[in-house]
Amino acid sequence: MKQIKFGPTDEQVAAIILGCMRIDAAEQPVEALETAFDAGINFFDHADMYADGECESIFAKSLKQTSIKRDDLFIQTKCGIIQGVMFDFSKEHIIKAVEGSLKRLDTDYVDSLLLHRPDTLVEPEEVAAAFSQLEKQGKVRHFGVSNQRPGQIELLKKYVEQPLVANQLQFGLKHTEMIDQGFYANMHHEMSIDHDGGILEYSRLHDMTIQAWSPYQYGHFEGIFLGNAKFPELNQRLEELAEKYHTTPTGMASAWILRHPAKMQMIAGTMNLQRIKEIAAASEINITREEWYSLYQAAGNILP
Repeated sequence: MKQIKFGPTDEQVAAIILGCMRIDAAEQPVEALETAFDAGINFFDHADMYADGECESIFAKSLKQTSIKRDDLFIQTKCGIIQGVMFDFSKEHIIKAVEGSLKRLDTDYVDSLLLHRPDTLVEPEEVAAAFSQLEKQGKVRHFGVSNQRPGQIELLKKYVEQPLVANQLQFGLKHTEMIDQGFYANMHHEMSIDHDGGILEYSRLHDMTIQAWSPYQYGHFEGIFLGNAKFPELNQRLEELAEKYHTTPTGMASAWILRHPAKMQMIAGTMNLQRIKEIAAASEINITREEWYSLYQAAGNILP
């Protein structure tokens, strides 16, 4: 399993994260955890909102049925979304959310806590107070954000004492907005529109690890592009390269993300045992520059 440096810390973490958003629907949750761990994936991502917390509970119950030790895992959770109601980055909510996650995960601490989606009513002093309390109590080791722009991160950094080590952002072959505008800089073209404030370059400059979520999705949760008849050119090229590298299109789409020099992590949200193995193995594949660009263009992008 490929390892990367986790933000500005000295920790090396797995390049592949197993996202546990769908573990509540998994037929073999115990086997999924064991398969991931045996393949080198020891980083697990949660959120307090996933199935109203049930995913965290299932994870903890499943983990107890394995021989995997808690200290050998990197467990991350997220908070701040009250589904369908509001976002909440208040100190009270952050503390309460973490306490709930710790109870459901049956652990004394999480290795990483991310703020899940920006809260425009954020009072960064409250975030700072919550983070400091949680760190002092030994309940959270590292802190970060999810889906945030550079300005939002800088606002938090003005008050928060701890480094913000990671940012979860959607990225994949059919979600390339992070890189599109860079190609079309200084051009009067719709692809030059900066949707995120240059978050890719900001992350590299500030040693924040990008965690790519929903890497196989297209559109606004419209579905998976892999094997989809809507994208024949992309799937043909994925098949060709998969054959060359003795992997699958899923593995090749994963390798495309990990080839980027930003040294991203990629969140695999599958509970399918075979796909977990394919994705884990793909972390070791290093495609060429020409192959990377050929996939980018096969996905429907045109180089200026």
